[in-house]
Amino acid sequence: MANKNKKMTPAQQQYQKVAKTKEPPRPILSNCVKAFFSGGLICLIGECLMELFKHNGFTEKTAGNPTVAVLILLSVILTSLGVYDKIAQWAGAGSAVPVTGFANSMCSAALEHRSEGLVYGVGGNMFKLAGSVIVFGTVAAFFIGILHGLFT
Repeated sequence: MANKNKKMTPAQQQYQKVAKTKEPPRPILSNCVKAFFSGGLICLIGECLMELFKHNGFTEKTAGNPTVAVLILLSVILTSLGVYDKIAQWAGAGSAVPVTGFANSMCSAALEHRSEGLVYGVGGNMFKLAGSVIVFGTVAAFFIGILHGLFT
């Protein structure tokens, strides 16, 4: 922070000091509680879906695929209707549970850029986010695979 202040003019530094005094305090504890319970509720819905699929002919291994598909579909539908964004404003990080949060961000990018066309608008902008997630997910899986191979 001190390094950042050195590049600012004295007027900018003074403004930053005044702005810090006027900034409202962040409700960190309440945000954490909301994120915990909302993320837990999303996971609970996923578990209920998985149990539903297991009781209707799927095995433990095969019930995961339709569960993920339904969670993605629900997330995309709620995003398209503008409901997921309202949930996310209240829930904060809890709404970013990997499957639903990723589907929400992909759908939001597609909706935002649909006027630019399917290829350059929807496809190009939707996969800007997906590309980085896929790359870092693949790299993380690679290293975890190496560690798993070394220690088992």
